[in-house]
Amino acid sequence: MAFKIRSFLATDNCTRYLHMSKKQFFIPVLLLLICPPLHAQHWNNPSEKYKDAYKKYSNATCPIPQDSIRHFVYFSRDRASIVNHPLLFSSRFRGAQIMYSWKELEPEKGQFNFSPIRKDIAYLSTYGKRLFIQLQDVTFDKRYKAVPDYLLTGEYDGGAVFQYNDDGEPEGWTAKRWNKKVQERFAILLKALGDEFDKKIEGINLQETAIGVNSKTDASFTEATYLQGIKNNMLAAKKAFPNATTMLYANFIPGEWLPFDDKGYLKSIYEYGEKIGVGLGGPDLMVTRKGQLNHALAQMHEGKFTAPLGIAVQDGNYISKTGADKDYEENKDSGLKGRKNLVPMLHAFARDFLKVNYIFWVNQEPYFEEDVIPCLSNE
Repeated sequence: MAFKIRSFLATDNCTRYLHMSKKQFFIPVLLLLICPPLHAQHWNNPSEKYKDAYKKYSNATCPIPQDSIRHFVYFSRDRASIVNHPLLFSSRFRGAQIMYSWKELEPEKGQFNFSPIRKDIAYLSTYGKRLFIQLQDVTFDKRYKAVPDYLLTGEYDGGAVFQYNDDGEPEGWTAKRWNKKVQERFAILLKALGDEFDKKIEGINLQETAIGVNSKTDASFTEATYLQGIKNNMLAAKKAFPNATTMLYANFIPGEWLPFDDKGYLKSIYEYGEKIGVGLGGPDLMVTRKGQLNHALAQMHEGKFTAPLGIAVQDGNYISKTGADKDYEENKDSGLKGRKNLVPMLHAFARDFLKVNYIFWVNQEPYFEEDVIPCLSNE
């Protein structure tokens, strides 16, 4: 036994095992007892590469000076809230980002209803503002599917499936982006949208790539077909909208966890977006979370892009939370008392570390009115 332990240490297996992702490997207690402390091995944990990057921007203050970033206000599906909204009266905001579901836009196969988009464009344009469409094919509510009913048939292999959280509980639905027939219908929708709105809107973005699906939860799913499906949707968006900004929220890819389990999936998405001119970004500006830092934020920081980059400040981000946090419910958040205004730091990080072209500030109260508006004043 003693020989085996000495042999184990001599071959540096301690370092190898301690480098492994906790999500994939169980480190026996014995290893923790026999392996030297991490500091003794002079190991720099690659997952903490950017953990202090935000500190450089922590002293940023308001008001935020004018810059080249295009600021939009994100309303999710709450279209009604754009009426008389402060963004309409501020030159700092270029317009509104609004989510429209696939089901809403194509209630019947081949029959499109774009009237909500037309109304929003018309209203915003009276104030000189632009619309940025977010096209929804994924939900985070197990009661709601974003895809048309006609997809939920055998012809499209069901069209949509549950996605699951880390506890194995269903948390919503996702279109079968890996199914070629679903991709074909999505491309038809994009073309119809582009034919009418390409020169009338600021841009369109596809939802985040992170979904809670694997081959165990759906036998038709593979990592390779999912990755290719994402790229096919990106190309379809670019072909449909040659003039407007096209963007994909590329944050996490199923089957990969960076930096320890890097299969090149996310990197290939960013490389492909740059190749075809589709912008890239992420749905949560979380500057202290290793998950976000090691995925979308790292890709944006480390790459060189001519395609536009965008980042969304979504519900909870104003106090360093996300809707996925178990200890946070955005619907019950009435404002963290005594909070520090993170908006200037978030802006500086997005501008200088990520070098984004777009920031989408969620219309979450009281944070938007109390934190964002004072920082992005007209002065």
